[in-house]
Amino acid sequence: MKYNIVWIAVSIVMIGCGGIKNTSNDIASNIPVATTINLINIVEDKVPVTINPGRFLQDSVTYFLPKVVQGTYAISDFGKYIDDFKAYDYEGKEMVTKSMDDNSWLIIDAKQLDKIQYLVNDTYDIENVSVGTPFSPSGTNIEPDNFVLNLHGFIGYFDVLKNNQYTLEVKAPMDMKSTSALKKVSSSQSEDGSYSIDTYLANRYFDVTDNPMMYGNLDIEEFLVDDINIILSVYSPNNIHTAAKIKETVFKMMKAQKAYLGDIQTTDRYDIYLYLSSGEQNSPTGFGALEHHTSTVVVLPEQIPDEALASAMIDVVSHEFFHIVTPLNVHSEDVHYFDYNAPTFSKHLWMYEGVTEYFATLFQVNQGLVSGDDFYLKIKDKIQNASAYDDSMSFTKMSENVLDQPYAPNYANVYEKGALIGMCIDILIREASGGDSGILSLMKALSEKYGKEKPFQDDKIIQEITAMTYPVVGEFLKTHVIGTTPIPYNDFFEKVGLTIKTDTIPTNYVQNGRELIFAGNMATGTIFFTEQVEDNSFWADNGVKPNDDILEINGRKLTIQNVNEVLGSTLEWEEGDDLEVKLNRAGKEVVIKTKVKPSYTKGKKLTTIEDPSTKQLALRNAWLKK
Repeated sequence: MKYNIVWIAVSIVMIGCGGIKNTSNDIASNIPVATTINLINIVEDKVPVTINPGRFLQDSVTYFLPKVVQGTYAISDFGKYIDDFKAYDYEGKEMVTKSMDDNSWLIIDAKQLDKIQYLVNDTYDIENVSVGTPFSPSGTNIEPDNFVLNLHGFIGYFDVLKNNQYTLEVKAPMDMKSTSALKKVSSSQSEDGSYSIDTYLANRYFDVTDNPMMYGNLDIEEFLVDDINIILSVYSPNNIHTAAKIKETVFKMMKAQKAYLGDIQTTDRYDIYLYLSSGEQNSPTGFGALEHHTSTVVVLPEQIPDEALASAMIDVVSHEFFHIVTPLNVHSEDVHYFDYNAPTFSKHLWMYEGVTEYFATLFQVNQGLVSGDDFYLKIKDKIQNASAYDDSMSFTKMSENVLDQPYAPNYANVYEKGALIGMCIDILIREASGGDSGILSLMKALSEKYGKEKPFQDDKIIQEITAMTYPVVGEFLKTHVIGTTPIPYNDFFEKVGLTIKTDTIPTNYVQNGRELIFAGNMATGTIFFTEQVEDNSFWADNGVKPNDDILEINGRKLTIQNVNEVLGSTLEWEEGDDLEVKLNRAGKEVVIKTKVKPSYTKGKKLTTIEDPSTKQLALRNAWLKK
């Protein structure tokens, strides 16, 4: 999973048949669990779902919707969005069921169970009015022109049938486009030709949850990146962005990723589902992405400018694609035998999310997509962002207890300090090997030893990594990842001829580095400049002062209600544009008429040292370019 702040944040086909009896001694039949999602007969913005498990041979069974889904490290409780849960026997009579908690239902006299039916509410509609809704890329959407089918939100599992095959029938309007990485085994029409019927096959419940779908008014581009077939599906409600426009960015990015990975096993197909949020009241606001083994679901704001969208896609999607290394090919038993309703978590989020994020950052400079200075800026930002978390907290302990306090609030540090852990290991391996190998070499070796179907033991992987690399790597992990000692980053930068110093750095028109220069006055509903504006060269040079209320920007009134939209437009400003800003300064209106120019502030900068040694230059080159 990858959170991303890209906007101003002021805030076969065998269908299970009930009449087929199983005379074996198994607790249930081994025919596929037959499921149907009905996108035709929507009931008050709810999707009807039918589950036919075949014949049970035991007295009671429990049906679950996931409490937690892989990659989120947070409680989602998808059962909370289920209404009108009913079970029926073979005579069509409703059976007695018992809701055990938010996510499970007990069915008594299971031998008589023919099917269950229920309605599914979507999560996008209530993100802004309900606490604890799932992260948007793992959520669900039900709209006349778009369905985001993260299947863990629609289809559950019986406690005794998780490893059975599943068939999934999706009924949808004829004019809807659809994409799914799940294997489609047939496609047909209803007898009256009014809707389509697509049938998919999944080998087990995990494959249901691992293969999201989108149906609706989609813009789809399909193209090859070397030997990988990429399917890019875009939903832009106001048709602001197109798949064709985004395709070039994705192609260039994934071409570079393939080159960076070399001969590490990838996949022959990768799906990208991009949902662009309109910003209206019922639109999702959890911008970022959720990885699956061969696909990713991305949610970003529709109003984002083209350049910012391209940058966000590179940062977010590249992170998700690199998950094909870990946890796809390198993962622990907690991941391999994941329990959706009573999960345990691996100690090694520094590897799953941290190393993945590091790869997504490093490959860009390695493959020439960004300059060295741009890469240094991202690393410096990660150090600054990591400082907002508990730097003395054991990373392995935090990972293992990620749902609990005080560890849960530190989860997002996996993308900051987690990536920096990957960087330090990389530099240590490069130094010890004379530049010949790095952390990518380590992950390749682990992939060859384990792979998709063989998990490692959580408590032994540090020892294995040490044996595969060098004692200094094991000592680093023991001290700074298992242990509570903060990482002395300057020691690592010195090895490659870099240093952190205070300098003038570029910024934008709403922040100094990462710190906003605006605040809101809830009593008056106004937005005002804080004292930070004095360190923002553009506004300071134009005479703006702390506590100035912003009345209008280029004729648009600014309020707390529209602050994201209006201030977000500053990302589209270009040097030389005319700008008029009206301010209220202690009751007096002040008008600033100027032209846009670059803005700078004071901040920490990661930069090269003067006169680096030959050894430092060689190690830096091996680190960034090998």
